[in-house]
Amino acid sequence: MSHDAEHAPQPQPGSPDPTQLAPKAPRTDSAHAPREPGTGADGPDRPPGPALIPQGDRDKLALRLQQSLATFVDGPRQAVEEADAVLDEVTTRFADTLAERRRVLRTGWQDPDADVQTEELRLALRQYREITERLLHMSVPVGQ
Repeated sequence: MSHDAEHAPQPQPGSPDPTQLAPKAPRTDSAHAPREPGTGADGPDRPPGPALIPQGDRDKLALRLQQSLATFVDGPRQAVEEADAVLDEVTTRFADTLAERRRVLRTGWQDPDADVQTEELRLALRQYREITERLLHMSVPVGQ
């Protein structure tokens, strides 16, 4: 037995297994998906995709959230209401941006009159993969 394992907290008999209490991130098989060279999720030569919310807007929303946290002592209800409004705006912006990106992607390959080439389909698939992987990455709890 290693020194670390020897001193690690041991579960008490009858207590729930702590590994069963923690939520698990969804497992994806993206490691087994075919990829182009240099286009891995953490590939050094892969440019980051466009922001779901522009940097300036993200900064403003983050500032609003920080202000709501700072005002909690003086006005707890108002602070929580403002935090709720910020979250609502962020989720609305995400949903709107994703819906627009999906619409643009679909028009590129679903047009029945267009003679869509394999290369265009490959690029569309790559964009779908990038967006989906970014969302899946966001779904992992902080610290994992």
